Amino acid sequence: MDVGILLRRGIGDTLNAPLQLQAYCDADWAGDPNDRKSTTGFVILINDAPISWCSKKQSAVSRSSTEAEYRSMADTTSEIMWLSLLLQDLHIQLEDIPTLHCDNVSALALATNPVYHSKLKHIEVDVHFTRVQVKKGSLKLKFVTSREQLADLFTKGLCSPQHSFICSSLMLMTKHQAEEGYWPDKAICED
Repeated sequence: MDVGILLRRGIGDTLNAPLQLQAYCDADWAGDPNDRKSTTGFVILINDAPISWCSKKQSAVSRSSTEAEYRSMADTTSEIMWLSLLLQDLHIQLEDIPTLHCDNVSALALATNPVYHSKLKHIEVDVHFTRVQVKKGSLKLKFVTSREQLADLFTKGLCSPQHSFICSSLMLMTKHQAEEGYWPDKAICED
C-alpha cells in the first residue's frame, strides 16, 4: 500500500504559524530474538508534519530498557541538531528550541541529572550527547505517555486503535485517501 505525507499550508492560521520542531523517540528493549539488540525509532515534526523518521537496530546490546531508550534519545538528538543547523542555514527561524518527547522517565532523568551518570557508566561517552544539548539550552525534554508516543510506530507492532491514532497524528494516508481528498484529523487515542 502506498502512503504519503501531506502538509496543509495556508488553511486558517497555518500560513503564518510559527515553526515548531517536535520529536518523539522510542526503543524496544532487546527486541531482536537472535542477538537481543534493541530497535531505535524516532519521528521529527515541524508543525505536526513529519520531516524525518527512522527505525534501526541499535549497534550495541542494552542492559536495560533505560539504556535502550537513552541510546534512542541520543540518535534522535543528533538528527534534531542536524535539522536545526539546516534550518538555520536556510534562514528559517523556529519559534522555540526543539522538544524531544520520551516515554521513559528514567532515561529523561539520566539526560538531565548527572547524579545518574555513575549508575550507567558502561554507556559510551557519545551517548551523553543529549545531556550536553539540554545543558547548552539547545534542546528541551518532555515526558509523553506511552499511549501518545508517536515513535511506537517505528519500534513495535501496534493494536489497530493505536496504529490508527498514530497514523492520523502523523497525517499518514493511503494514496487512495489522498486522491479522494481525505484529510485525517488529529485523533485522540481511544482503546
